[in-house]
Amino acid sequence: MLWVKSFHIVFIASWFAGLFYLPRIFVNLAMVAPGSQAERERLLLMARKLLRFSTFLAVPALGLGLWLWLGYGIGKGQHWLSAKLAFVLLAIAYHGMCAVLLRGFEAGRDRRSHRWYRWFNEAPVLLMVAIVVLVVVKPF
Repeated sequence: MLWVKSFHIVFIASWFAGLFYLPRIFVNLAMVAPGSQAERERLLLMARKLLRFSTFLAVPALGLGLWLWLGYGIGKGQHWLSAKLAFVLLAIAYHGMCAVLLRGFEAGRDRRSHRWYRWFNEAPVLLMVAIVVLVVVKPF
């Protein structure tokens, strides 16, 4: 079980690293000057690759988490796990929202400001803090 838990933590940390950085690329995309096509294309390429890589990391992270929960019974019947799972679902939704936003940039229809993306970038930090506190402290 400790091997599964270890790899779960590694994949979660790696997935969240992508979720921390992808919106930073969006900030830069929102700040690209009109006519700077090469810069825009470079940032879009970086964003596509990071989203793909983050998705690749999310799959084993979630699979290993399910293994811990369903296979080993970690947290079964405990309220902290229900709250953690709610935050995990929010992280998955955030990941999906990143994909939607990237498609908007690729289509040239995103009109949000760089300030909006700076605030959007804070969500995964809050999600990770909540998840870690729930898992370590188990407040209820």
